[in-house]
Amino acid sequence: MKKNLSIWIKETSYRLGFDYCGIAKAHKLDDDARRLEQWLQKGMHGKMQYMENYFDLRVDPNLLVPGAKSVITLLMNYYPSKQQRQGAPKIARYAFGNDYHEVIREKLKEFLNDMREKVGEINGRGFVDSAPVLERAWAKESGLGWIGKNGNLLNKQMGSFFFIATLIIDAELEYDDAYVKDYCGSCTRCIDSCPTEAILPGKVVDGSKCISYYTIELKDTLLPDDMKQKFGDWMFGCDVCQEVCPWNRFSKPNNNIKFTPIPELLNFTTGQWEELTEDAFKTVFKNSPLKRTKYSGIKRNLNFIKKEGF
Repeated sequence: MKKNLSIWIKETSYRLGFDYCGIAKAHKLDDDARRLEQWLQKGMHGKMQYMENYFDLRVDPNLLVPGAKSVITLLMNYYPSKQQRQGAPKIARYAFGNDYHEVIREKLKEFLNDMREKVGEINGRGFVDSAPVLERAWAKESGLGWIGKNGNLLNKQMGSFFFIATLIIDAELEYDDAYVKDYCGSCTRCIDSCPTEAILPGKVVDGSKCISYYTIELKDTLLPDDMKQKFGDWMFGCDVCQEVCPWNRFSKPNNNIKFTPIPELLNFTTGQWEELTEDAFKTVFKNSPLKRTKYSGIKRNLNFIKKEGF
C-alpha cells in the first residue's frame, strides 16, 4: 500500500505540472527550530512581525495536520523563457507571470481530491508560501537538494528558480533518502555579489537587509537613506544571488502557460513605468505578484532607484 501510493503520488505530481516530488517522514524539526529562534532573536526578520507568529506550527507538522505521518514536497520551475528589456527597472523572475500562490494552490486542491478518490479519506493540507511551514527544510529532508549559502534550496539538475509547495498528510508512505551532498563547496559568489551584504557566512541571510524585503515586504512610505546606491535597478525583488550561482546554468524555461511573462512587464521602459496610472496598474497586473506591494509600493521603489542614479 505504502509503495503503491508513493509511486502514484509521484506520478500524479508530474501530471499536475510539478517538476520534482520528494517524500519525508513527518517529525518535529528541532534543529531548524533552534536556527529559526536564533534568527528571530537577532531581528533578521526586520518588520516582518508575522515571522514571529505560530512558531510551534512552523516546526511541528502535527500541529498543522493532526496525526501527520508524511510531508510531500513539490518543486515547480518558474524560470522564464523571455527576459526584460535592457535598461528598464528590474523585476524578480518569479513575478513575471501569474501569482504562483493562486496557480499552485489550485493544483494542491486537485492533488488532495485525487488522493482521496484513490485511497479514501485522508486528512491533509496543502501549503504554498502562505502558512507557517519551513518549505526548504522539508525539501532538504526529502532529498530534493541542499541549502545553498544564499539560503535557497539548490537542486543539482535545475538550480534554484522554482517554487516550493508542501502537502502534509496523515498516511504513511515510502520515504526518500534525505542525504544530498552539499555542492556549494568553497564558492562564495552569492555572498560576494549581494548588493546589501545580506548574505552572511554559515548559510544565514539577514532578511532585514535583503532588497526583496525592502521592495516587497516593507510597507514604510519611504525607504531608508542608508540603502541608497545599493539597489541598482531592482524595483521588485532581487535575483542577484541566483543569477551568480553556478548551479543556475542548468535552469531551463518553464512550460506552464500561467507563468507566461506579462508583455508589459517585459517591455515597459522606465518612462512607461513612471507614467503608469493606478487604474492601469490594477488592470495589467491584476493576476500578478506585483499586487503584493501595490501601486504605491511600485511608485515608491521606482522613485528610490531613480534617486540612486538609475
